Amino acid sequence: MKWFLWHGNLFQADETLTDLMFEVDGAMEEDREAKRPAHVVLKKFARALEEYGTYIDNNASGIVNYGERHRCGERISTGFAESTINQLIAKRFVKKQQMRWTPRGAHLLLQIRAQVLNDDLHGRFEPWYPGLHDPKEISIAA
Repeated sequence: MKWFLWHGNLFQADETLTDLMFEVDGAMEEDREAKRPAHVVLKKFARALEEYGTYIDNNASGIVNYGERHRCGERISTGFAESTINQLIAKRFVKKQQMRWTPRGAHLLLQIRAQVLNDDLHGRFEPWYPGLHDPKEISIAA
């Protein structure tokens, strides 16, 4: 299943998951017919498979074909973005900090901080303040 999901083949991943669920159900049915106590592990495994199937169904539109991205030389990890986001807003969510942000406020702060890091903020303010000097020009002139 992991390989199929990694390569964006949701249909085959779903088929494999369904087959595995039928195998687990068959093993549980054999136990019932033989009047053996149900295996706790099989019950947990069946529940985990159902939850996994629900997760895949709910997130199907967001599952990326990582194999194709890898072959095209594109990034296949979001760790760099998650690390940046944690770095940008983590300080305000620490309980020891005097001021705490609401989720909306943190989102807006993140937008500003990301624009600063990408050097896009000046371009956002320039239409509103035509005489605004670019901080890069000032530092170069100095």
